[in-house]
Amino acid sequence: MKRVVIVVIVVGAALSAAIAWKIHAQREALEGPPQGSGVIEGDGVDLAARIGARVIAAPVEEGARVEAGAVILELACDEPEARLAEAEARLAAAGAQATGAAAQAEAARRQSQAARASIGAASAQASALDAQASVASREAERVESMGDHAALSRRDQARTAATGLEAQVSAARAQRTAARRQASAATSQAEAAAAQADASARGVAAIEAMVRAARVAVDECRILAPRAGVLERLYYEPGELVMPGATVARLVDPARVTVTFYVPNADVDEARVGMRARVVADALEGRVFEGTVQRVALEAEFTPRNIQTRSDRDRLVFPVEVELANEDEALRAGMPVTVTLQTGQRE
Repeated sequence: MKRVVIVVIVVGAALSAAIAWKIHAQREALEGPPQGSGVIEGDGVDLAARIGARVIAAPVEEGARVEAGAVILELACDEPEARLAEAEARLAAAGAQATGAAAQAEAARRQSQAARASIGAASAQASALDAQASVASREAERVESMGDHAALSRRDQARTAATGLEAQVSAARAQRTAARRQASAATSQAEAAAAQADASARGVAAIEAMVRAARVAVDECRILAPRAGVLERLYYEPGELVMPGATVARLVDPARVTVTFYVPNADVDEARVGMRARVVADALEGRVFEGTVQRVALEAEFTPRNIQTRSDRDRLVFPVEVELANEDEALRAGMPVTVTLQTGQRE
């Protein structure tokens, strides 16, 4: 009987210890850092066609590594190249026209300057002759006032000199007026030539914009890798027609992967951007990888229609994205992992 009692006591103590350990483990799990499961995702970028054309070449095969700038697809480029050639021809003609217009504007400007300078010369000459004519006229009046005391020839000479100078003054004034008209006409011509030169320059600028757009269209006939990586998918082959905006390929960087796991509503406050994370891959014999939290969602997912009870609130989860270094490319897209946040560690 005593043995039975002892056995019962021992078994009871063992069960109590096991239950206590399980409760303690569950409590530690509940009180431990946020943890969850997720699937490895590759850091990929989709390449799209900007123009609609037929594929003429696909130099890279799926799974191949490429460097930044490598040609992924070549599209037929007859129309864009023809538009570029036409735009370049128009640019050459417009450039020659603009050069000629600029030369004409410069010549007209210089002619206008010369015409304005001739106004000054004509005005100076007219003023000088006017002064001489005034002196001659006064001299003629003085000789006339002398009456018989002045010789007849002297009076004739004075009158002739005054009359001649007055004629020269009239001619100089007429020349000044003509110079002003010429200067005005030259100025108008210079302004018109300058306006024509400006219009030609604007035309050249407009055609240059057309050339740039045509060159962009030609460049878009080749779809290039924006960065180094592995060509994961190629959706088109030579001979197929690509529509504008269609995704033609997907490029991934195997050295950089991410995993998204879900943190319960009660623990989301512990997740912070920049926090370190411990990631375990079961497929790699439990190998541990270090990661960094890149994003904590601001909006919950799997939200019930009506949050009325505590249990409903506990069902809310927030996506947390962790970035991992994968230099040896051991982690592959689709591989399941377990993520544990290191709440006391941040980068």
